[in-house]
Amino acid sequence: MGKDQRPRGGQGQGGLPPAAEPAQPGPQKGPGAPLGRGDEEEQTCCGCRFPLLLALLQLALGIGVTVVGFLMANISSSLLVRDTPFWAGILVCLVAYLGLFMLCFSYQVDERTCIQFAMKLFYFLLSALALMVCVLAVAFAAHHYSQLTQFTCKAAPDSCQCKLPSSEPLSRTFVYRDVTDCTSLTGTFKLFLLIQMILNLVCSLVCLLVCFVMWKHRYQVFYVGVRMCSLTTSKGQQQKV
Repeated sequence: MGKDQRPRGGQGQGGLPPAAEPAQPGPQKGPGAPLGRGDEEEQTCCGCRFPLLLALLQLALGIGVTVVGFLMANISSSLLVRDTPFWAGILVCLVAYLGLFMLCFSYQVDERTCIQFAMKLFYFLLSALALMVCVLAVAFAAHHYSQLTQFTCKAAPDSCQCKLPSSEPLSRTFVYRDVTDCTSLTGTFKLFLLIQMILNLVCSLVCLLVCFVMWKHRYQVFYVGVRMCSLTTSKGQQQKV
């Protein structure tokens, strides 16, 4: 009756804690567990990483811009190179080929060799260059399109002469050689310019998205200053304590 009863199997006043059960072998689960092979396969698309879709879009848009540019160059031999932006499509195709090679064979989020880092950096810089070139092609096409909407054209021997509406008798005359019908200039060529504006605008957006994805895969977050700020605040709190 008067004796102290101690719980059995528990920890007494001076006793040892119960032995921990051995961890069972197997895949760890939880937010801090490493990604398994199945998780890595979920982040792939047809055996390659997600940016493969963007590289394929770059390739398709680059081929489209190049083909339309060469069709525009065949309308008249007097067209300037800036008015037939096949050069923008060729650059985008080269960037897309580099991206396809990198993403399908040697792409890793964390670079392990200098070659992988150089390829990712080169792909990022070329995508940024293609972005600026496509924006430049859109500007040239839009300028020429606005001029064509104001032209008054008349046929001439083996050419088409166009003028801007002006009261000055010595206004500039734009001569398009090797054009027998002016409707092919004011109709077909104007349509090609509109297609070039749309294709190059979409291509510039895709290149911008590629740059964002490559930056995010390198730093995990786009604005890395947030993490630096959080680290400085945590250090300040530790010093206060």
